[in-house]
Amino acid sequence: MEEGESGIKRKAYNSLVKWKNSPHRKPLLLRGARQVGKTTLVRQFSNEFSHFAELNLEKKADRELFETEDIGKLVGAILLLKNIPVSNGPLLLFIDEIQEEPKAIQRLRYFHEERPDIHVIAAGSLLEFVLKEVPSFPVGRIEYLYLHPLNFEEYLAAIEQERALEMLNTTPIPEYAQSVLLDQFHEYAVIGGMPEIVSRFKEDRNYSILPTIYNQLWRAYRDDVEKYGKNGTDRKIIRHIIAFAPEEPDRIKMEGFGKSNYRSREVGEALRGLDMARIIRLIYPTTDVKPPISTDLRKRPRLQFLDTGLLNNLLLLQGEMIRMSDMNDLHRGRIAHHLVTQELISIHEEIDYKPHFWVREEKGGGSEVDLVYRFDKWIIPIEVKSGKQGKLRSLHQFIERADHSYAIRMYAGKFNVEKHKTPGGKPYLLMNMPYYLGTKIPEYTEYFVSNHKI
Repeated sequence: MEEGESGIKRKAYNSLVKWKNSPHRKPLLLRGARQVGKTTLVRQFSNEFSHFAELNLEKKADRELFETEDIGKLVGAILLLKNIPVSNGPLLLFIDEIQEEPKAIQRLRYFHEERPDIHVIAAGSLLEFVLKEVPSFPVGRIEYLYLHPLNFEEYLAAIEQERALEMLNTTPIPEYAQSVLLDQFHEYAVIGGMPEIVSRFKEDRNYSILPTIYNQLWRAYRDDVEKYGKNGTDRKIIRHIIAFAPEEPDRIKMEGFGKSNYRSREVGEALRGLDMARIIRLIYPTTDVKPPISTDLRKRPRLQFLDTGLLNNLLLLQGEMIRMSDMNDLHRGRIAHHLVTQELISIHEEIDYKPHFWVREEKGGGSEVDLVYRFDKWIIPIEVKSGKQGKLRSLHQFIERADHSYAIRMYAGKFNVEKHKTPGGKPYLLMNMPYYLGTKIPEYTEYFVSNHKI
């Protein structure tokens, strides 16, 4: 890969190269919301092949190819339509917008069984709505790769900040890099990680372009999801949720969502649809302090938007953010927490990963830890807090119940490790990490546990 724009999805690109070279390769299905860069990534990846055939199933001629069940005839028709010579060179077949033709999804199994020499990648929008309706879905005969908006590391690559990227990948990070990386992260927090917006901003460094592009994108998402409403009432509820979700409190109630009269079941169905579309994710809590981490669906979830830049635009926060030095002061800390959660989600490409937060609810009060992360045999609590002396009451509640003595705080300060005690007297170690190290939580947790002991 070359630098610049082609570097914005380096990890995903490397995953594609690994897939290409695997002797056990299966057709690959790219999953992710619209406009996260699926098509661009595959076109870049096509440079690894002698031949490249791209189908777009929004086009009638491309859809009609899949009327035949004979894989030999299908391949012949594709080569003829795309004017590709029959040769021994490797061929990459890209089937875009595959959700438009369920038969094409069914045919993926035959590529695996009869033409494993052809490298097949498929992608589409709102695939989750379609896949559950496909008869004879090729379970076990396809692989998945999940794409997300650009995380901070990918953002630095996209704007060609190679020196900052080098510092970000140094564990532990040098103290002299703190101010530069924090400034870059604040810029990233304002702009977000949608590839088109990052590319446009890189060209003219103009913040004023953000609202127009983001508003157009949000309308496109709304129109997309409405197509899958079963009736007019469903579509009305979806429109209501999309309109009011940004203003909802940190943890939501389904009943009466957005000051409406909608019932819990109606809101829940609509939100699960938006979750499947990967536009608004439902993040549920756990009550576990030891692995495995189980999801407690009986408790109120949080809403996690596809991209923090998108959320900032909906809340009209960009102007305020540009002048801030500590994001935890913004919107009651919601933006800082949202960013760290988005960063943690973004590093998982081979599984449909959702993080958890931890709760302990009882009469007279309760505790809530912002995130938990499984490391080896432990669950590590993560608080997203402002300042060096941020309140850690809930984290202490977790540590006193856990079978280890490690905790993490994400904040606007410098990296360090401190010794603390809970109110109950249990000693523990607290690793303070700058916000911008969200994608590095796995590496830093390894470093933390390996190099620091009580």
